[in-house]
Amino acid sequence: MSVVILVDEFDGKVARSTGELATFAARIGDVTAVLFDENLLPQLSEFCIDKVIVVSDANRNSPAEVAQVLSQIVKEKSPKAILVTSTITGKEIAARTAIRTNSGIITDAIDLASDLTTTQSIFGGALIVKARVQSSCAIIAIRSNSVDIDVTKSSPAIERFSGSISESLERVLSVEMAAKANRPELTEATIVVSGGAGTKGDFGPLEEFADSLGAAVGASRAATDAGWYPHSSQVGQTGKTVRPQLYVAVGISGAIQHRAGMQTSKLIIAVNTDADAPIFDIADFGVVGDLFSVIPQATAAIKAKKP
Repeated sequence: MSVVILVDEFDGKVARSTGELATFAARIGDVTAVLFDENLLPQLSEFCIDKVIVVSDANRNSPAEVAQVLSQIVKEKSPKAILVTSTITGKEIAARTAIRTNSGIITDAIDLASDLTTTQSIFGGALIVKARVQSSCAIIAIRSNSVDIDVTKSSPAIERFSGSISESLERVLSVEMAAKANRPELTEATIVVSGGAGTKGDFGPLEEFADSLGAAVGASRAATDAGWYPHSSQVGQTGKTVRPQLYVAVGISGAIQHRAGMQTSKLIIAVNTDADAPIFDIADFGVVGDLFSVIPQATAAIKAKKP
């Protein structure tokens, strides 16, 4: 076994980030995916995965239990590395696993070479750091939307694994999903509409525009810090990294911290009253104008084109 990846799940589906982890892992060697929900097994054939370890008797919603299972797999299989998605939960799992296995850990990597050298972008992209774990097993948390997925289909071998969970671990007794709008997850969406300080706290026009496109809604740090939109929707260096086919930045100046989280989008459209806003430096198309005039017109035009 070469590299183990932890299957990332979202809303009863295998998340796109799992394919990214598999793509990075395949650079190093054979790819083994650790899966806690057997119902998701067929979806893993969409990625370049050699083996799937299906875990029973452990709770995927408990970072402590997942880390204990991963540490047992490390001791039994001796992989070169374990890759997880660099979310809040993923980094907790990585840290717990590193402690249990006495392994080195790197978080928020945006690239991974075949020799396990990682690349990190820090200070809003001002510095690029290359690092490599020296221990026998590297625990690496990789930021989502950092690579194009290798869509080579596979027929992975299946192995059953029964984790031995300590009774002393804290346990998750129940999980209740927060109510949310019927929109795609931010990091999974092919279209993202984000608002910033220029919205002045009114995200209504942006949400209507996003819904007309079937898009996710994001926000800049200025908007989330002001309490105008949830921090879970923040795009940027200290928020989420997105890589959609289309990114629409509305009322966002384009600070380097925000650009670090969206500048790899395939097509970028910016709407801002300031013609000198930095966001226009990376935009493919720009509109200099009042968002409260531009966005409703765009929404009406899109709706008029629909049957």
